[in-house]
Parts: sequence; structure tokens; C-alpha cells
Amino acid sequence: MVNGTQKISVCMATRNGERFIRRQLESILGQLSPDDEVIISDDSSTDKTVDIIKGFHDPRILLSEGNTFFSPVFNFENALKRASGEIIVLSDQDDVWLDNRVAVIRGKFQMLPHRHYLIAMDGFVVDEEEQVVGASIFERINAGKGFLKNIYDNRYVGCCLAFSRELLDIALPFPKKIAMHDMWLGQLCELVGATEFVEEKTILYRKHGGSLTAFRIRFAPLTQISRRFWLAFYLVRRWMAHAVRSEE
Repeated sequence: MVNGTQKISVCMATRNGERFIRRQLESILGQLSPDDEVIISDDSSTDKTVDIIKGFHDPRILLSEGNTFFSPVFNFENALKRASGEIIVLSDQDDVWLDNRVAVIRGKFQMLPHRHYLIAMDGFVVDEEEQVVGASIFERINAGKGFLKNIYDNRYVGCCLAFSRELLDIALPFPKKIAMHDMWLGQLCELVGATEFVEEKTILYRKHGGSLTAFRIRFAPLTQISRRFWLAFYLVRRWMAHAVRSEE
């Protein structure tokens, strides 16, 4: 904490994001304080992504390059491991932060209802040209809390999330068989702390042909069962380990 203000660590995973990464970083850096940081883990980009990032010459950007995870889950984990802030904010490489995003985050974390705390913030869905094609991410995914609800169909969308350092300390390392990092973080916080869905829109969530995720991806039934089983298994195991440590 610097001068009474909690330090923010923005964690971003990149891979071949040259089309939109400059726009996204501009929208982020303009809102951060000099003591905040943007940690970027690049996973084997073959385009100009890394050059564009380095071209900002901003000391707040900490770049980890030359990684070969070939996985958004463990690319994000690599960024998260390097975070030093009290507030951790996830960011995709191709969205745009609205001007109110950091202010909303700081306001929520000043109240801090629980030391293990996670918020999901709503946003507009836009196309490649930033034209609005959906008035609310939350409406598209029927967002809301609930452990069983989100085990069945995850509503914790990574680019919408911010959470406390104390949650990160429990969440790392990521289990090897989780499907995505966002569902792991959201569901873990439901078990050990407090989560909140914030209706205020703070992001332009860009959907395009290169997006890694889509609304309501459907997998084969056996794949769905396997994903849910391993997520629930690792969540309960981590929750129990945390409960034991808390009692010591």
C-alpha cells in the first residue's frame, strides 16, 4: 500500500494480439497511478505483440516473454505469480477499459466486505470496430452467484474480474486439470470469501473471430462431466486445505 492507496496489479496474458493490444494498454495505463503495475505474460507470439508492448517504454509494464505454455490458463498463472499489488485485476489483450473501471475497483475494495474478495464487473459487448452488439455481458450469461449454478455453467468471465491478494495466495498454484482460470478463481472465492457482481459497466468486451472464448461454449456431454468433476474436486480440496491452515 502506497500513501494509503492499495496498489493495483493488472495481469494480462497475450498471444498474437497485435491488432488490439495497443488500444487496450492505452485504456489501462491512463487510469493507473505511478505505483500500479501491468504484468504481461506472452505465450509464444509470432506477430508484433511483444514489440508493441515494449514500444510503450512505460516502467509500470512488466513483460515476461519467451514463454511456451500454449495455454491461456497457465499463461495467466505466470502473470499472476509476478503480481505484487493488493488488488489483482485480470485483463484480456483485445478489450477496452472504460474510464470508470479503476475508480469502481478502488471504491469496492475500500469497503472490502471480506479479505478474500472478488468482484465481477459488467460491460458492453462490442464487435471488432467497437460497435455495441450487446448492452450487457451479465445479461448474455445470466450472471450471478451460486456455487452449484457456476459449477454447471460458469458466469465468472475473466476480463470482468478483480480480486484481493489474499484470494490469490490461496488460488495459486492452479491445478493442472482446471478448464479455465476464471471459473477457478470465482468459485474458490465463493467457498472461502465473498463475491459480488457489480452492475456498473466498466469494459468494452470485444468479440471477434480471434476471440478465445464465446458465450455458452458447448462441449460433448462426457467432456462437460469431466470438466465439472475436476473443477469441483480441486475446489473442495483447496478449500479444505485452506480451512486446515486457518485453524493452525
